[in-house]
Amino acid sequence: MAKQFDVLVIGGGPGGYVAAIRAAQLGFSTACAESNPYADPKGEPRLGGTCLNVGCIPSKALLHTSHLFEEAGHSFEEQGISVGTPKIDVTKMIARKSKVVDQLTSGIKGLFKKNKVTFLAGHGSFVAKTDAGWQVKVGEEIVEAKQVIVATGSSARHLPGIPVDNKLICDNIGALDINAVPKRLGLIGSGVIGLEMGSVWNRLGSEVTILEAMDSFLGAADQDVAKEALKLFTKQGLDIKLSVKVGKVTAGKKSVTVEYETKDGAMTAEFDRLIVSVGRVPNTGGLNAEAVGLKIDARGFIEVDDHCKTSLPGVWAVGDVVRGPMLAHKAMEEGVMVAELMAGQAGHCNFDTVPWVIYTSPEIAWVGKTEQQLKADGVEYRVGKIPFAANGRALGAGNPSGFVKMLADAKTDRILGVHIIGANASELIGEAVVTMEFAGASEDLARICHAHPTLSEVVHEAALAVDKRPLHF
Repeated sequence: MAKQFDVLVIGGGPGGYVAAIRAAQLGFSTACAESNPYADPKGEPRLGGTCLNVGCIPSKALLHTSHLFEEAGHSFEEQGISVGTPKIDVTKMIARKSKVVDQLTSGIKGLFKKNKVTFLAGHGSFVAKTDAGWQVKVGEEIVEAKQVIVATGSSARHLPGIPVDNKLICDNIGALDINAVPKRLGLIGSGVIGLEMGSVWNRLGSEVTILEAMDSFLGAADQDVAKEALKLFTKQGLDIKLSVKVGKVTAGKKSVTVEYETKDGAMTAEFDRLIVSVGRVPNTGGLNAEAVGLKIDARGFIEVDDHCKTSLPGVWAVGDVVRGPMLAHKAMEEGVMVAELMAGQAGHCNFDTVPWVIYTSPEIAWVGKTEQQLKADGVEYRVGKIPFAANGRALGAGNPSGFVKMLADAKTDRILGVHIIGANASELIGEAVVTMEFAGASEDLARICHAHPTLSEVVHEAALAVDKRPLHF
């Protein structure tokens, strides 16, 4: 007899494992199926998805190490600290990164055990609808579940004619395991992955060139932030080329030659490593969707409503396989929402308050509408903008770059967007998210006492600046 569950989650990434844990907490007998081993030494399936294994977590480990290296080489001396010329052991850096990943992925297994979630090793694909729910093939066995959550995530988008081998030419997976500092590093794409990986190797000594097809930099960000970021990243040594059309890419034994065109004409560049970071595509192949009538759009995304319900009864989908930003925290919130809706609760996920973060130095974070979006929508708004250079904590820590920009409705004062480029932006954006989630006004933030001296005071001052009454700028 087939194993039977109330809920089966297909995919063990952030959306999947969180959905499974929450469903189990709500009293459902729950299983989670995962087949990807990532870099497991034994070749066994690993939980955590792209985020924990080859995305968010390992990249932040490398960013942290490279930041310390840069601090030691450039910032310590001006603070009176002499340590000599720092050296980087790339093998140790990669090993530390892998150790962090191993600890967190094994931790999810512990969480499954604690919450009584059954882990099924194997790829899940639909077989048939039954009176009780759904039959799903996991590996070589058939299991049955009353409800199914698809959370199979996404994979790096590859470009035609550019063979990714994750040695000379890498996607996000290979970029995290480069075994030596490349003298010349090329990146195709200036999105989150491109900027973060470019920052890592630039700090460690690589000559980094970023080739971006768009004629604008960070088009999704507020343009004030994008302009400041381009200025600061260029000053750091990143060679960012816009309006680039990549042509022939030739991999040799030890280097890669890229032919491309810019507004200035045809160019050729040779790199020791090339990273392709041009977005991601949903992993919806292999679900056997056609056999059961699961609707998938032309781009490969599963069609869902605002509550992540699919076209099939009792089947849900969350994370990178559905509409919206491909962000781990967005997937987690959708997973929790679905589990709670299954239990008859008021599951909630406000897509208007999902924050974005780029973990460069300085960090970039935003939530809500950009100024260009508000102009396009014809919304009347007010702006409060305060530089970190006016903040005592930022100056004391040697982090005066960047600013906080707050946008509020001109009539109601409701905060419509907050945009930060500066130290600890990833942490500071949380206050804006909370305020916007509860339909807060800039005056609400302006009236809250902020500890002194802290970087959060820049957010406070930006709220005051919306009403043209900042105290320290």
